[in-house]
Amino acid sequence: MELDYLYKKALDLMPLSVEEGTFLYHNAPAEELIYIGDTLRQAHVPGNFAGWIIDRNINITNICFSHCKFCNFCRRKDDADAYVTTIEEYRTKIDELFSLGGDQILLQGGMNPDLGLEFYTTLFRNLKEMYPALKLHALGPPEVAYLSRKEQLPYSAVLQKLVEAGLDSLPGAGAEILSDRVRKTVSPAKATASEWLGVMREAHRMNLPTSATMMYGHIETVTERIEHLVKLRELQEERPAGTWGFIAFIPWPFQDEGTLLAKRHGIKSSYNAPDYIRLISVSRIMLNNITNLQSSLLTVGKEVAVLSLHAGANDLGSIMIEENVVSSAGSHNRFNAEEIQLIIKEAGFIPVRRNQKYEKV
Repeated sequence: MELDYLYKKALDLMPLSVEEGTFLYHNAPAEELIYIGDTLRQAHVPGNFAGWIIDRNINITNICFSHCKFCNFCRRKDDADAYVTTIEEYRTKIDELFSLGGDQILLQGGMNPDLGLEFYTTLFRNLKEMYPALKLHALGPPEVAYLSRKEQLPYSAVLQKLVEAGLDSLPGAGAEILSDRVRKTVSPAKATASEWLGVMREAHRMNLPTSATMMYGHIETVTERIEHLVKLRELQEERPAGTWGFIAFIPWPFQDEGTLLAKRHGIKSSYNAPDYIRLISVSRIMLNNITNLQSSLLTVGKEVAVLSLHAGANDLGSIMIEENVVSSAGSHNRFNAEEIQLIIKEAGFIPVRRNQKYEKV
């Protein structure tokens, strides 16, 4: 395979195959990948801008039956520190969010067997009644697939009821690696790859804005990373004309501190900065139909995030007023609104505060 041919194909926004993407990942010099990634960023998001957002992650519950082996957050219902967030607690957290200038919550949590669809629709309606301006970026494909089974309803019906109750957009949570070989080890009780994609397909059909993620750096191969990207690209290609589809893609590395993957299976995170930058550039190349690529400032820190803005990323995500899941596995990066803008400026870009649809605020 000729690298120059693959570079031209990428720059022409042509889709690369799994084999071509894998070859690039293994063989392309880093500086050339970075150049291609940066050039494609300019094609998708012209100008010298990098985005950021103010939002807050509120966990609905930490009770979860799936007990994914990379997650230290989940609890059983009889654990002493198990909880379901109360309305009073939501009020305190959302008041703080609004006081800091934000208007969106990333509302996630465990798949609690005691909580059905009515619980979520009632919660969403209550929050919207209390805070009409609040945006709900909530749940994710695994929760929707779980509710579908629990309520014996198709994905479309579950999503429609959630939207009617106030859901504004669907996060790409729970994707991990879209390979059932990998998922059988890291998250065996969670939605399969086809179920995750199936929920997103229905979300796209109803024009519900979505994002996509990848948690990498554990047992997956490079080829499986590329297959993940191709599955996202192919699903994006299916979306009806004029719909939001996947607005953004966010890759983040496995955090191994205290996880079952590390303790029971001896699997440590393979994360390193050069590989993350390589993944950013290759993601920009492979995802020729997804506009925004967010660097995971929360997990990779300032220096690597700055480099990623020159390798294909165009966004550093949220100041994340509250985050409990990846921080419980060893990620401790935190930045306020002033700091995240300074990071963007130090990288040579103009900070642009945006909303979940990546529209300038």
